[in-house]
Order: sequence, then structure tokens, then C-alpha cells
Amino acid sequence: MSSPVNRFGNRWCTVQGGSSSGARRGGRMARTGLAGVALALAAGLAAAQGAPAQTYFGINVGKPKLGTDCGAAVFPCDDASTSVHLYGGKMVNDFFGFEAGYLHSGNADRAGGRTKAQGLNLSVVGRLPLGPVDLFAKGGTTYARTDVTADPASGVASGKANGWGASYGAGVGYNFGQHSRVVLEWDRHDMKFAGTGREGLKIASVGYVFRF
Repeated sequence: MSSPVNRFGNRWCTVQGGSSSGARRGGRMARTGLAGVALALAAGLAAAQGAPAQTYFGINVGKPKLGTDCGAAVFPCDDASTSVHLYGGKMVNDFFGFEAGYLHSGNADRAGGRTKAQGLNLSVVGRLPLGPVDLFAKGGTTYARTDVTADPASGVASGKANGWGASYGAGVGYNFGQHSRVVLEWDRHDMKFAGTGREGLKIASVGYVFRF
């Protein structure tokens, strides 16, 4: 027959051993849970880093071509050497977005004077991703202000004009990672000019886009 001390001691050992075993199981479960949380966080960070950046700002520099009349042949009929387009936008998904920007056509020596145009543009953007390359098209409107000075003998009217006109364009882009992109683009903006009504400003440009 076992003594009370032995019975008590055996019970204590049993309880102590069970508690130690439970603690070990609890530790393993805690470590497993922490590992799962760590893996979930890592997967979330990887997904966030891999997600395409949708908001962007860009700058294009190009060669403009005015559609206005140059008057008598004895006067120069040049286009500006450089145009600038600053813009920003938001892609609501991989295929469609919206864009707003400011453009300046530069100063063109024409008809014995100078012609310049600038405007604010609003466009809807459609994009077709093809790996690192994408094709895109734009359509919208431009509120433009134009200023023409000309020699009276050229037959070209001088003056300022402003108003809304249609705009559209297309191009191709190449993506360098998630944040950098270069584009080749062609655009046309219909603008009002003094004495001639609405004429087209065409721009072929190259640009850099930063996305975030």
C-alpha cells in the first residue's frame, strides 16, 4: 500500500508533467500563430509592392505644328521649336483613367509676327497593357488662349482668342518598374485663332511619367 506522501508525490508529478506538456503545446501553437501572421504580413507587403501605381504626373517635350495661315509667301512660316505639356492623372483600373494638364506651344515666327498658344486640357484615357509596353489613346477638350501678331501686309489677322475645342491623341509607353515610364505621343488640339476661327495644333512629343 502506498503511503500518503507517495500518493501525493505521484499526483504532483502527474499534474506537473501535464502542465509542462500543456505549456509546450501552447508554446508551439503560439510560435505557429506568429509564423502565420509573419507570412501573412510578408505576403501583404509583396502584394502591395507588386500592385501597379495608378496616380501619375508627367512632362512631355515635343515639336508643334500650327494649322494657321502664314499669309503672303514673302513672310516666314515657321513653327515653334519646342512645346511643353505638364499633366497629371489617375487610372481607375488598368484600362481607363482621367487626365488634366497644361500645354504651351512655344512661340512661332509667322506672317511677319509671332503666334503662340497655350491651354488647359481634360481627357479620358484608354490604355492597353502589353507587358512592359502599353498602347494608349486620349480624348477630351482643351480650353485654349491664343495670341497672334502679324504684319498687316501679310493678310493675316492679329489678335487674341480663347475658347473650348476638341482634343485627341495616341501613343505608346514603356514601363521601367512600378514608378517610371517613358512615352511617345501624338496629339491634336483644336484652338480658336483671331480672324481664322478654329485651327488644329498638332504635337509629336516624348515624355517621362512618374507613378505612385
